[in-house]
Amino acid sequence: MEKVKAKKHLGQHFLKDESIAKAIADTLNLEGYDDVLEIGPGMGVLTKYLLEKPINTYVIEIDTESVTYLDENFPKLKDKIISKDFLRYNVNEIFDGKQFAIIGNFPYNISTQIVFRTLEYRNQIPEFAGMFQKEVAERICSKKGSKVYGILSVLAQAFYDVEYLFTVDETVFIPPPKVKSGVMRMRRKENFTLPCSEKMLFTVVKMAFQQRRKTMRNSLKALNLSDNLREDTIFDLRPEQLSVEQFIELTQKIEANAV
Repeated sequence: MEKVKAKKHLGQHFLKDESIAKAIADTLNLEGYDDVLEIGPGMGVLTKYLLEKPINTYVIEIDTESVTYLDENFPKLKDKIISKDFLRYNVNEIFDGKQFAIIGNFPYNISTQIVFRTLEYRNQIPEFAGMFQKEVAERICSKKGSKVYGILSVLAQAFYDVEYLFTVDETVFIPPPKVKSGVMRMRRKENFTLPCSEKMLFTVVKMAFQQRRKTMRNSLKALNLSDNLREDTIFDLRPEQLSVEQFIELTQKIEANAV
């Protein structure tokens, strides 16, 4: 069939630079898993380089036109093309509890949701790499004190070591997006279990950054904390001043001292 036409409502921008596609594929270290899932392969510019590696490559694609193109042009993907929405798909229909990596040139309109979904499956995903809008990749990798440090930064870094790898220009896409892109990688920490309730950590982080200009004392007021705990100096800080480790320590204190 003819080449697939990019669809605006799916946030499609097809990468045309082969060297960048290869560089993204090469970000994976292939350790600790035998399978990789590519999200949004489009016409397979990245897929081609994944198929050269000693790993089982699966792709998940919501665009039926792209699925047809992949099926016709990549015989190695036989029975490994999942025509579903990643955000609504149970990956264990394919991986059945096994470890697997995620990679992709992600649609920018759902890229943060893809990261949150990955965090839900973190017990099975030791490695994650891909291309985002540059600002989103920078936000995920940012450290405390940064203006872009936020919910996604803290929660991703609680479980993964993150690294911003390189920037990609608008001109290497069809059609070109209006922003630059950034490739980043997350590698799961050796000990990624938390010494606190994961649910409470998520609550604390989200409440804090929803009112990021306020001190922690004000933004966490609804948690009904004890007067003694509220005197802790950590509550004098604003959320972007707390490291990931401090958020975890604070969550432990809240669990131990809440009224």
